[in-house]
Amino acid sequence: FGRWSSPRGGASFPGNLHLVLVLKPSSFLQRTPTDIGFRFSQEDFMIKMPVVMLSSVTDLLRFIDDNQLTSEFGGTLEFCHSDWIVLRTAIESFAVTVKEIAQMLQAFGTELAETELTDEANAIDYLLRSHTDKYRQLKDDIRSVMRQGRQLLTRLEASRAAEEDSGEEKDVSQDWNTVQRLLAQLRDMEMAFDGFFEKHHLKLKQYLQLLRYEQNFHEVSSNLLPQEREIPSVGATVAQTDQLIKDLDALDKRAQDEMSRAQIIILHGHQLAANHHYAMALIVQRCNELRHHCDVLTAALRAKRAALARTRDLLLRLEEALRWCDEGAYLLANQLMDKCQSKDGAQAALRDIEKFQEGTPPPLSAGPQVLSQEYESILTPQLQAQIGAAHDKLSSVKGMIENRQASLRKLADKQERPVQPVAPRPEAQSKSPLFSPKHGKSYPAALHGHTEGRSTPTNHVMKELIETERIYVEELLAVLLGYRAEMDNPALSRLLPPILRTKKEVLFGNMPEIYKFHSRIFLQDLEGCLNNPEAVGSCFLDRKENFQVYKRYCQNKPRSEALWRQCCDCPFFQECQRKLDHKLGLDSYLLKPVQRLTKYQLLLKELLKYSTGDKGTSELQEALNAMLELLKSVNDSMHQIAITGYEGDLSDLGRVLMQGSFSVWISHKRGPTRMKEMARFKPMQRHLFLHEQALLFCKRREDNGEGCEKTVSYSFKHCLRMSAVGITENVKGDIKKFEIWYSGREEVYVVQAPTVEVKLAWLCEIRKILTNQQKVLQGLLFFCTAFLDLFIEISPSKTANIFQVPGLRWLCS
Repeated sequence: FGRWSSPRGGASFPGNLHLVLVLKPSSFLQRTPTDIGFRFSQEDFMIKMPVVMLSSVTDLLRFIDDNQLTSEFGGTLEFCHSDWIVLRTAIESFAVTVKEIAQMLQAFGTELAETELTDEANAIDYLLRSHTDKYRQLKDDIRSVMRQGRQLLTRLEASRAAEEDSGEEKDVSQDWNTVQRLLAQLRDMEMAFDGFFEKHHLKLKQYLQLLRYEQNFHEVSSNLLPQEREIPSVGATVAQTDQLIKDLDALDKRAQDEMSRAQIIILHGHQLAANHHYAMALIVQRCNELRHHCDVLTAALRAKRAALARTRDLLLRLEEALRWCDEGAYLLANQLMDKCQSKDGAQAALRDIEKFQEGTPPPLSAGPQVLSQEYESILTPQLQAQIGAAHDKLSSVKGMIENRQASLRKLADKQERPVQPVAPRPEAQSKSPLFSPKHGKSYPAALHGHTEGRSTPTNHVMKELIETERIYVEELLAVLLGYRAEMDNPALSRLLPPILRTKKEVLFGNMPEIYKFHSRIFLQDLEGCLNNPEAVGSCFLDRKENFQVYKRYCQNKPRSEALWRQCCDCPFFQECQRKLDHKLGLDSYLLKPVQRLTKYQLLLKELLKYSTGDKGTSELQEALNAMLELLKSVNDSMHQIAITGYEGDLSDLGRVLMQGSFSVWISHKRGPTRMKEMARFKPMQRHLFLHEQALLFCKRREDNGEGCEKTVSYSFKHCLRMSAVGITENVKGDIKKFEIWYSGREEVYVVQAPTVEVKLAWLCEIRKILTNQQKVLQGLLFFCTAFLDLFIEISPSKTANIFQVPGLRWLCS
């Protein structure tokens, strides 16, 4: 037994011990070991507190009242130790549970406070759900502990009520106060936790709302901003502009949907702001930005619609002008010159032209500047170029009409008088391909106009040159307008094969460039020579470089012919031919530039034949030589583009000087022995191309095409650099043979020309190349010698170092 006192005046154990009472057992067998054990530990007890040894219960009653002892010690106190143990355990367990709940709430609060928020809405949504689940679990735990505490408090209240009924003074008030205090602490913790989590949950929820609002804002903004930029403000044609307007209508519909969505987002933003969202300022700013984007898009769509409408109006006016030009060109092309030779025919043609001129479109009559100023707000470089092109075309057609009117007026005003008829040369009717096929029979140019004074052969040739040049220009224009321009006509697009839609440049080549040169430059030059035939030679020589356009046209001709063979039967070309009233197809007109180039040298020969005296004769001869050289260059270049299998750029080899087919025997050395071709007496057929820098050996091949068409190509076999080439001009046994040896006769090529003249021409060109190379080498050696002499004179001690310079070692040797 121990007598204790609580610092707070309570009777709960443990307390502060003041006295220890030891009651000895009454049985001898129990007393003996107790005495022995107590003696061993008595000193410890006496050191810490006083100990009183009692031999009987009677002695115990002297220290403790009987109402404080249970019945086994002779007292009257009703006490169940097991019940007391259960109650104390429940109280202690409840206290520990309350402490654990406090620690859990503190840990969860720390977790919430330290949570890092991401920019992913899904992650925040998951975080919000997980925090809510943890909060609900903690709330369930708190409610469970609260129920446990209330049950314990109910038991204590029942015990206290029993004490009051029995009149006993059991003291359970301290336990009841302890439990009541723990319950109060638990309620306070729950209220604080609820407030903290409510604020955290609201903040997290608003943060998620802000993320989703920002996401919707950026999505709608990105859809609003680039909407109108997708559609150009101008179109190249009326059909394209109409399509752009349709696209703009579809875009406007999509934009309205996006702006409706933007209005919903703006309304949602106002709701968030009304609910006192913590990012109210940002949300209001986003709403204002969306309104601004909607206003900008609406204004941009309205402005683009107005620009497209203006563009369509401009293009309609340009198309009207171009249509008038086409109709004028067709009118001139369909006026048969042979029917206009009479006065009545000329007057009828004039009336047709005057009636046509009444419908001249006004837009470009005052010049392109007026139209540009009127449409300045929508004008782009492309539209400016179209206005300029339309004006140029209008000016060109007007010029052609004025020229035709001048010619017709001369025919209409001429006096009826006997005219000595001039018989046409037979070859003019039978061989000349330069008159338009629709003109029927060909008439000499001398019959197409009135000749002042005495007619001479030179005048006849000049008139034929000028008149056929005019017809040639008109035929080129008819092809360009009646075929090439119609490929862009939407009304005929259904007749155009898909393969031709992007092959206009292949089919017609650079015919527009040829037409521009002849219509704007060369025809005027020739017309200026009508009364001065001696100046024709200078006219050709001055435009020598311009004639290079034919070289590009002829190089493209094989591709054009191949494309024509694929599409010649399509309805598009048949419809164009019908509208032009041409008796021959497009392929005949695509051959016109080649025929015209050939015709020039024939006319120059005629002029040279009838020229008298020295005035202009030398220029005529130079012009003839230039045209013949051009024909040869064109022919050589057309063969060159057919070379296949050469690895490299043929342009690096220089200009083609000669080309032709030869029989070739080859022998060469390999190592110390001299090897010859097995088929020594059977020559190889090779096509040789002599460039400025190299000589190419090729094999001619013919591939059968459709019908009787054959495509010629040249398969590359060998290349000799001219810097290592030598020649032997005569070979025994055949005057048509010569030798070409390479690298000091390591390889020897015996070449047999078809004629002696061909052999001499080739040897002459090869000698020129070798002579020029020798002159260049001599000049280089002279420079090196002078350089070495100067170097030795300046610094004799360093002469040996000069041979260490790359390249100079070889030159000095």
